[in-house]
Amino acid sequence: MELSSALLQSAVHALDRVLDFRYPADAALSAYFRDNHKLGVRDRAFVAEAVFGVLRRYRSLAAAVPAVNPRTLLVAWLLKVRGMNTATLERFAKPELLQHIRAARSDELPLGVVAELPDWVVEKLLPTTPEADLLALGRALQQPAPLDVRVNTLKADRAAVRTQLVAEGFAVGTTPYSPWGLRFRDHPAINRHALFLDGTLEVQDEGSQLLALLVGARRGEMVCDFCAGAGGKTLALGAAMASSGRLYAFDVAEKRLARLKPRLARSGLSNVMPQRIESENDARVKRLAGKLDRVLVDAPCSGFGTLRRNPDLKFRQSPASVTELTQKQAGILRAAARLVKPGGRLVYATCSLLPEENEGIVEAFLAEDGFEPVSAAALLAQQGVDLDTGDTLKLSPALHGTDGFFAVAMVKKAA
Repeated sequence: MELSSALLQSAVHALDRVLDFRYPADAALSAYFRDNHKLGVRDRAFVAEAVFGVLRRYRSLAAAVPAVNPRTLLVAWLLKVRGMNTATLERFAKPELLQHIRAARSDELPLGVVAELPDWVVEKLLPTTPEADLLALGRALQQPAPLDVRVNTLKADRAAVRTQLVAEGFAVGTTPYSPWGLRFRDHPAINRHALFLDGTLEVQDEGSQLLALLVGARRGEMVCDFCAGAGGKTLALGAAMASSGRLYAFDVAEKRLARLKPRLARSGLSNVMPQRIESENDARVKRLAGKLDRVLVDAPCSGFGTLRRNPDLKFRQSPASVTELTQKQAGILRAAARLVKPGGRLVYATCSLLPEENEGIVEAFLAEDGFEPVSAAALLAQQGVDLDTGDTLKLSPALHGTDGFFAVAMVKKAA
């Protein structure tokens, strides 16, 4: 599309709102579009691409401009990332700025800048991650995530759904690991498609699908998604249970559970019981002590594994916020563990990359001697998933094309 001064200025104003990081970027951008409702669909698409493009490459773009502000960052993104030619940009930027950006060297930038990760995150990852691997991870996190969907096995067969979508002209293939997943080459408005509206398809990253497979919920069991949120994994667990047994979906946030309700109605599941709890120590939680076959704890975390989707998170988290999160994670895991019956399975998971939110939490928990770990690779193999990341499930956008996930499966020892 042709870039006009008005469109460039819209992108600058939108970016200015986002860069104060008071709100999640998608929320700030939505508010900007509400305030500027006359922007057309294509203009909105450009503004969104520009804003998220700058966020993904913020550190290297900031290193390339003489003064960091929304306009210079946007011009640098158009020139260095979008590949727009200098002649076009001379209508919007001074030649001195363009020359400065073009002359900026990238071969001597620090690792954190090239990887587009905060220095404190790099410091936490380097002891267990070689520089080359960290750089590959950072570059993978700079790319937009693909559109993955899960086929609701209560309603349809994955192969049949893919055949239908291909016949309709969609470029879509199967996910490499999850037996439920499809991956679109582009980002079509799938939420308007009949298969989405009738609950056959749910938007869900393949990594999230694999977490549900690791839980291994079966027909007739009592299962809990302890931090259910908007319910993506809840719905996957319910379908795996063939809508039998009982599936509790707990969360402390009414708004998140409210987003589950329309998804649940579409899904056709009748075994899900969404319940808002005051905390992990709610009386409704305590009543289930020792009764459940499987419990999933997808704990609230820093979210660094989701930077492809939420690049602003790296600017909105800090060492202090991570320390606060680890205290919360440890408490939630202990509370959820009390629900598991002897021989039952507990899965702790995050979408974080940081060891202190992952191995650190699990090692401290296992030291209390009530549970023992089980090989994630073996459990996934039982589900027909050919993926071996060792005893723990570690998913990386660089290696697996999913969001970054960590998960450990544990079995409660007999009393």
